[in-house]
Amino acid sequence: MIRAPYLFAVALAVGLAVSAAVRFALPVAVLVVLSALVRPRAAAVCLLLLSGWWWGSARLDALDRSVLVAGVDTAGSAVVTVAEPPRRGRWDVHMRAVVHRWRGGRVDEPVLLQLPGTRAPPQGARLSLLGIVRVPPDYERAWLRHHGVHVVLRASRWRVLRQRGGVADRLHSWLARASTPGLTGERRAVLEGVVLGEDGGLSESLRQRFRASGLYHLLAVSGGNVIVVAGGAAGLALLLGIGRFGAEVIALAAIAAYVLAVGPQPSVIRAGIAGALLSLAWLTGRQRDRWYALLVAAVVLLAWNPWNVLDPGFQLSFAAVVSIFVLAPRFKRVLEGYPMPEWVRSCVAISAACGLCTAPISWLHFHAIPVLAVPANAAAAPVMPPMLALALLAAIVPPAGPLLARLSGLGAAYLAGCARFFGGLPGAQARSPAAVAALASVVLLAAAYAWRRGERAEAGLPAARQRPSEDRPRRASSA
Repeated sequence: MIRAPYLFAVALAVGLAVSAAVRFALPVAVLVVLSALVRPRAAAVCLLLLSGWWWGSARLDALDRSVLVAGVDTAGSAVVTVAEPPRRGRWDVHMRAVVHRWRGGRVDEPVLLQLPGTRAPPQGARLSLLGIVRVPPDYERAWLRHHGVHVVLRASRWRVLRQRGGVADRLHSWLARASTPGLTGERRAVLEGVVLGEDGGLSESLRQRFRASGLYHLLAVSGGNVIVVAGGAAGLALLLGIGRFGAEVIALAAIAAYVLAVGPQPSVIRAGIAGALLSLAWLTGRQRDRWYALLVAAVVLLAWNPWNVLDPGFQLSFAAVVSIFVLAPRFKRVLEGYPMPEWVRSCVAISAACGLCTAPISWLHFHAIPVLAVPANAAAAPVMPPMLALALLAAIVPPAGPLLARLSGLGAAYLAGCARFFGGLPGAQARSPAAVAALASVVLLAAAYAWRRGERAEAGLPAARQRPSEDRPRRASSA
């Protein structure tokens, strides 16, 4: 039987997700009906489901409001704050920003800001500019709307007024600068992707190779990053003689600081919440269910923006984690007995499970599936933890920063080489429906075999049914 906390979390998450499809206003009559229910658990589930539905609808109504839509195709002066690191194009730079004032009036609305040239302001900069409001292009209009952005502000000229000076901006600027001292070019860009989840410094060709090889997820901050941050902070505290409680507080502070520095990406928030819950479980000595941490992360993300349920990053992140929980252990049992090290077996099992569960999502959103993701991830996996650890150590130990950055830069160069090699092989991506259908048939058959073999291993049965022994005494035939 499902325990109450998990049931309640599922009900709340489902209610928030449903609001992305159908808006709902919670009537008072619903509360009257719920109060008449006999079973308290059923009443609580229904109340949480409807409360999530109502809250999600209210949040979507707030995200859909836009003052600047009425000013499309008009020009004026504006004061904006850069909300994310800029992305450079061929002729301009673009980034999400918050408009505080437009033509003298108070606004406080997010926009997609486009600046001419290649010069870009840092994240957190307050700008004064002259620009024109435009409608977003069709191919990204829906994606921007799901993030509360309804217009594009194209600036003709701009100047920096001051830096916002918030904690998140300072942490982001410090980590971006201190984790890569002395590095330039491609190595710095790859490290910024691994440490901060930013791929703006990569060339378009290398970015495409990362996607084709199935290694693009390594440029998004995930649970592995949080484990390195929390484990490193707690381990360092214990080595310095700080007690368990102090080490746990330091680990939680390190997780919070890292999430603030990286920004509110779905994978970052999910990993941060899960890491904090698991850290608290370690402090209290209680074994918490990993599913509960995943559900809490989903509830937080959907409560902030119910449109996240349609976001590819949200879907890929949670599908990968679920596959690690459910499929990876069974795939690992299938590989037992083969001549390979334990870490290779784990990497192959996790990569195969994640690839199987994320392939339909990749095809739905990007119309391409990386075929060589398993060997590519197996080749790249050994360098990821030391590369991330060295980059973070370079930030917190400035005297040794340049040396540590050079070492982590070697790992970045190797990772880029893996992306180029596997992403450049013929057939690295399946794009045609026929190729996808053939790949899906092979993968599903292999998954079914692995699932069946895993069930038999759990039951203590042999991997395959054995035939009756040949030397079993046969019944004597009658003369």
